[in-house]
Amino acid sequence: MTHDAPSATARHLIEEAARKSSLAWVRGPQGPARPLWHVWHEGALCLVGGPGEQPLDGLGLVDGSTATVTLRSKDKGGRLVVWPAAVREPEPGGEEWRATAAELAGKRLNAPRDAEALTARWAGDCRVLRLVPAGEPEERPGTMPSSLQAAPPPPTSATTRGPLPTGLPARRGPGRRPG
Repeated sequence: MTHDAPSATARHLIEEAARKSSLAWVRGPQGPARPLWHVWHEGALCLVGGPGEQPLDGLGLVDGSTATVTLRSKDKGGRLVVWPAAVREPEPGGEEWRATAAELAGKRLNAPRDAEALTARWAGDCRVLRLVPAGEPEERPGTMPSSLQAAPPPPTSATTRGPLPTGLPARRGPGRRPG
């Protein structure tokens, strides 16, 4: 993955898409892409994760690693741009961390009223990450793949169908009266 800055046109597309979308699909060096809420701040897609916040574990997002970010169109809901990112994890309490955390706290849905306590909790228990564009988009309008690109759902033991519990009355069709 290249770590060159994207062109001005690509940078504007990425920024505009990130500002209009509240969810980004982020794929780190490990695991599948995961939808994460974010804010765009000072040239980076900013995330917070950890206890009480969205999970970042299993993605392999560490300072100095790379990620792939997918943003969708606000109008149509389809994939708009896919871009490579360099992962930065500012030092908790440092100037860059404080500015990023303040921006995230201001946009956090259902946040406690005391943003100071929120960012203090983040400094102790959570991770604040900045995903900085690190090259030209892999996909953008005019360069989208023609195949569907849908991923199969991950295997799970969860099910919505199974045997009915004993003791439940038999189901009756419409218009039938109990006998």
